[in-house]
Amino acid sequence: MTAFPDPVARELEAHDAFEPADNDTYRLTTTVFEATVIASDAEGKRDGEFTVTVSLPTLDAAVANEAVASVVEDGWFETLERRLEDVFSVAHTGTHDDPIVERDTESVTVTLEYLAWDAAEGVEDAKALIEFVEGTYAQGIIPGYKYRGAAATLLENAQTQGQDAAEGDDPNGAGGMPM
Repeated sequence: MTAFPDPVARELEAHDAFEPADNDTYRLTTTVFEATVIASDAEGKRDGEFTVTVSLPTLDAAVANEAVASVVEDGWFETLERRLEDVFSVAHTGTHDDPIVERDTESVTVTLEYLAWDAAEGVEDAKALIEFVEGTYAQGIIPGYKYRGAAATLLENAQTQGQDAAEGDDPNGAGGMPM
């Protein structure tokens, strides 16, 4: 395992949503996407410099049994990029780089780099940032296509949660359909 700063390593090891990955990173276990965290020493009294990477399928790679027109794929990607500009609004850190969003034919890679004064906040930021990326991706799923892989799993999870809430099985205790 890469030598993480001690406070960051302790926080990641203690967090129930992260586990060590075999490529010298930690991965978030609560997302359907490949999402990893690395951290290194930061200058000054900061606990760590974090890099969060999330790999997402392109729209065309997520759609089953048909090709997505390039104009639709390009529009979907541009919208994803614009929405991800606000990713750090969910984080404690105010010291970060702009998100890097790169696309090839099969995948989109989102890289988020930031400094954390406090290791616990830095780890919580990593989780919140990954979940923001996942939620943003889910918002961009276009109706009318049949999806596969992670996108299909997101849709199935949303449908299950919606049915549970409608039946009163909401784990948050809200129970039943809203009025």
